[in-house]
Amino acid sequence: MSKVKNIPKRNNKVIKAVRQTLEHRGMWLYLLLNEAEKKGLKWEDFSKEAIKQCGCIQGKELSDNSNAQSFKGLKKQLFTLPAQMVFEMKILEYDDNKLSIDFGYCPLVHAWQKLGCSDEEISRLCDIAMEGDRGIAKSFGGEMNLGKTIANGDDKCEIRFSK
Repeated sequence: MSKVKNIPKRNNKVIKAVRQTLEHRGMWLYLLLNEAEKKGLKWEDFSKEAIKQCGCIQGKELSDNSNAQSFKGLKKQLFTLPAQMVFEMKILEYDDNKLSIDFGYCPLVHAWQKLGCSDEEISRLCDIAMEGDRGIAKSFGGEMNLGKTIANGDDKCEIRFSK
């Protein structure tokens, strides 16, 4: 039995539609990695750097559009009210140098669960996907650290940006 619990509390029509687009991204990631593995490539040998590059590109766009390269600006641009609703986020604290968020739901994990991924695969996929957030943090002159994660069976993901 899976230890991963990922049950949404909010489920209106619009939130479900947005989550489905994010689930599609999760499906792509898994299927690409699965095909690469069939060809003899290990997921972590190539995927983390590619995902981090994507995060750096997104982070540069966000930081260029921000008044300052602060995590306060990142919160305002990326972690908007709609995003907070989709991921069931709780913004714990934010200022120029720190941004702490707990996520209560993950559409990517849901996609991997629907595909029948094992708990170990879900954990690995999550770690790979989080490289995007690490790239965003790097673009803002900081780093992103994970505490608890839904993918590892916790009730939330603890995302912490800091400089």
